[in-house]
Amino acid sequence: MYPEILAQEGYTCAFVDESPVRELFPGIRLRALWQGPGGASAHVLEMAAGSCWPHRDVHEPGPEEVFVVAGVFHDGARDYPAGSFLHAPAGSWHVPSTATGCTLFVFYPQG
Repeated sequence: MYPEILAQEGYTCAFVDESPVRELFPGIRLRALWQGPGGASAHVLEMAAGSCWPHRDVHEPGPEEVFVVAGVFHDGARDYPAGSFLHAPAGSWHVPSTATGCTLFVFYPQG
C-alpha cells in the first residue's frame, strides 16, 4: 500500500455497501458517498427494474453528471447502457427510469 497517499489531508474513501441508504421513491435508492465543503457531492443511485422517477428531475442549482455502472438507464428520451457518461447542465431536466434496473454513479460538482 502507499501510506503517504492515505495520510494526505482530505483524502477519503467510501464503500457503497457501508453507505447509508435512503429510498427516494419506490424502487429508487440513494447512497451518499461523499460531501465536499463547497456543496459538491457523490452518490450511488440504485434503480430497480421497472422503476421511474415520478416527476421531472430538474438540475438546479448546478449540473449533474452520471456514469451508468450497471444495467440500462433511460432519461425519458433514450437508453444508456453500462459504460455511458452523461453531463446534464444546470437548468436541464429528465425523467429517469429503467426497464431492466440500473446502478448509477451520480456527481454534483456544486451544491
